[in-house]
Amino acid sequence: MTSPPTIGKKAPAFKAESQLGPVSLTALEGKNVVLYFYPKDNTPGCTTETQGSGMR
Repeated sequence: MTSPPTIGKKAPAFKAESQLGPVSLTALEGKNVVLYFYPKDNTPGCTTETQGSGMR
């Protein structure tokens, strides 16, 4: 990514594998989507940030 994301700007198309199977931004078009990234599972910083976001 050459520049940081901008609120309200469309995210670039992507395809990825998840625990539930493949996922793509195109398949989610028209729905409210939150893209949430974090560096590593089961670390104090990531756990605190996730809890602060209200996600579970």
